[in-house]
Amino acid sequence: MSATFTVDFFSTLDGYGMAEGWPGYWGKEGPELREDRVRTFAQDHVLVLGATTYREFASFVTTYDEPYFDSMTAAPKIVFSSTIDPAAPGWARTRVLDEDAVTAVERLKRTTDVPMRSHGSISLNRALLAAGLVDRVEVMVFPVVAGRAGGSALFHGGVELDLDLVETTILDGRTVKLVYEPHLHGEIPEGVGPRLRA
Repeated sequence: MSATFTVDFFSTLDGYGMAEGWPGYWGKEGPELREDRVRTFAQDHVLVLGATTYREFASFVTTYDEPYFDSMTAAPKIVFSSTIDPAAPGWARTRVLDEDAVTAVERLKRTTDVPMRSHGSISLNRALLAAGLVDRVEVMVFPVVAGRAGGSALFHGGVELDLDLVETTILDGRTVKLVYEPHLHGEIPEGVGPRLRA
């Protein structure tokens, strides 16, 4: 029994997960992108999030109208946090874990066969990548360069990875979805450490 763990990351061409002053999806949302998100979140999986991303998504699903938000709400969720009340997390089907995320994901991968997926959650996913616990990285590359406005870069300052490309999809004629199998390259740099407590 072994569950897969997928990191899902929206990125500018220069590697940022957000850009100050730009609209959602950097203004590049289209019907094929929406259909891809609907298919992705309709699959059987557990959504794994850090506390900050969890709070953002819990707010988004009640504020905005995206066709895949119902599937996200219906999916079981694990959030790593020492600050969110486990008795009343505020979003349906959420389990709050106040423990080291790397240790917990190691255990979950051994004890369940339900796939796990994480979106955003930069610190969490950096730690899981450093620990070698990520089976797939799905990067949605939007046709923009954030430059000085960029923030939340998943890979900047993290571990070195070798990536095997397993899938490429062009959505709406402009956004590229790249699916990789990551492998740690060399030794883990000092200070990058795999342990995380959100």
